[in-house]
Amino acid sequence: MAEQDKQEKKQKKQVAKAYEQYAGQFTPKPNYFLNCVKAFFVGGAICVCALLVEKWLTSFGMDQKAAGTYVTILLVMTAQLLTGLGVFDTIGKFAGAGVIVPITGFANSMVAPAIEYKQEGIVLGVGAKLFSLAGPVLVCGISTATVIGVIYWILGQF
Repeated sequence: MAEQDKQEKKQKKQVAKAYEQYAGQFTPKPNYFLNCVKAFFVGGAICVCALLVEKWLTSFGMDQKAAGTYVTILLVMTAQLLTGLGVFDTIGKFAGAGVIVPITGFANSMVAPAIEYKQEGIVLGVGAKLFSLAGPVLVCGISTATVIGVIYWILGQF
């Protein structure tokens, strides 16, 4: 019986290897260098534009912290709008991680599932799926901030 199990496992491995080779013939080979260059320049362009907007806001007398907050809000709103219009995915396919790494990727991850399930209704579709991907990120961030805040408060007592 054990010999038969070994033969079956060996045969399954051979089938899996043959399938992997077959699928490899049709899978496009990514150009890692070109993908990195595109991600670098698109992500850099997003960050440069955000910095220019921040400098523009500070030129009107706004302090840097407030300007940074407004730039963050602007980036999130722009990413949500582009996701809703279906443009963000096109940019994402071109730029890859360059458009995902800034906060724009977080905004996209919140809006995309909501748009996908909008036909199920506002509460059960959009409302339930709005935080499906971003929910764990929010829980982790809020939990970590709470723990650090409590530790800071305790250490401040001494």
